[in-house]
Amino acid sequence: MPAQPAGEPAPLDGSLPASAALGAAGRGLSLYIHVPYCRVRCGYCDFNTYTAEELGPGASRSDYRPMLAAELDFVAGALRRAGFPDREVSTVFFGGGTPTLLDAEVLAGVLDDVRGRFPLAAHAEVTTEANPDTLSPQYLATLAAAGFTRVSLGMQSAVPEVLATLDRTHDAARIPQVVAWVKDAGLQVSLDLIYGTPGESLTDWRTSVEQAIACAPDHLSAYSLIIEDGTKMAAQIRRGQLPMPSDDDAADKYELADELLSSAGYQWYEVSNFSTGPDTRCRHNLAYWRGADWWGFGPGAHSHLGGVRMWNAKHPRAWADRLNAGHSPLIGREILDPEVQELERIMLTARLRDELSIASLPAAVQAEAAEFARLGMLDPVSFEQGLFSPTLHGRLLCDLMVRRMTEAR
Repeated sequence: MPAQPAGEPAPLDGSLPASAALGAAGRGLSLYIHVPYCRVRCGYCDFNTYTAEELGPGASRSDYRPMLAAELDFVAGALRRAGFPDREVSTVFFGGGTPTLLDAEVLAGVLDDVRGRFPLAAHAEVTTEANPDTLSPQYLATLAAAGFTRVSLGMQSAVPEVLATLDRTHDAARIPQVVAWVKDAGLQVSLDLIYGTPGESLTDWRTSVEQAIACAPDHLSAYSLIIEDGTKMAAQIRRGQLPMPSDDDAADKYELADELLSSAGYQWYEVSNFSTGPDTRCRHNLAYWRGADWWGFGPGAHSHLGGVRMWNAKHPRAWADRLNAGHSPLIGREILDPEVQELERIMLTARLRDELSIASLPAAVQAEAAEFARLGMLDPVSFEQGLFSPTLHGRLLCDLMVRRMTEAR
């Protein structure tokens, strides 16, 4: 797992700098709930997750809801003391880990606990990530009755051999049935796919995308596999047990996904995300990309309020111990200066379709954008309208464009 970021220690009482509340009334507020439990740790994963065997009393699944409620109380008080206005929460996202390893009644109860401290907007988006093998019709009906609106399923691949390489435990053949259950419960459904798994062929990837499309989800995410240091997969590649994925292979697979998804009526709105239309985009992730305020709850969760970045104690035991002692679980924070905030705005918004105003950029960055347009990396119609919108070629090189723009500043 990656190390915690560098920064200054966070106050034990959870107090926030006065700058965080400035202009808060004009910014949206989203909440992220981190559920750190998994049945197994997948070989490619470096997220902050733990199996049941790693955690003892006080940090186990049965302790999760009361500890999360204590953190909700702590944060609600800290925001009041810092002078934040009352704001409705527009999105709540349960991520992990595998949130659906908790009983449906527990997830529903956590959402009730959230409502007790933070008012939810009338049409708030409430999402949980889920592994397909943790769901049932009754489980989903309980979530829907509690106010969940969306399920993000970790499909990853439709090819058993690829799933085995990723250490995924679910049966790919069960995905269509689970998607049907989600829809029958009245929930939106997103499917998450990963391309570039060692040994995955282009035919394998086509099979996965086509089978995902056949399920007719509202939303699809297609992420390139990143080999993270310290993971089981990184060690397997280092020992020669698995081949290292190539950038060219990843580009071919992204192009194929774009072709198949576009033909099926899905529109890209962020480099790795496609939806059936504006109403089925992931509003929670858009809040990140658009620079809204969000607060992260749970072990290792990160928060961002008005240019202040904060993070919780990573291990569930350390997180719980701080709360039991009456302290904030925040262990560090970083106050971003205006220049860094502007750089992050450019980096994030450049990944979105038609959301970065070219006129908002410094002259040197505008010149870079004009060069990208000349090279066919930006959509010419959007560019004429003053908007930064990568073409397919530009999306493949989005990281390069962002780097050149940030360097030009």
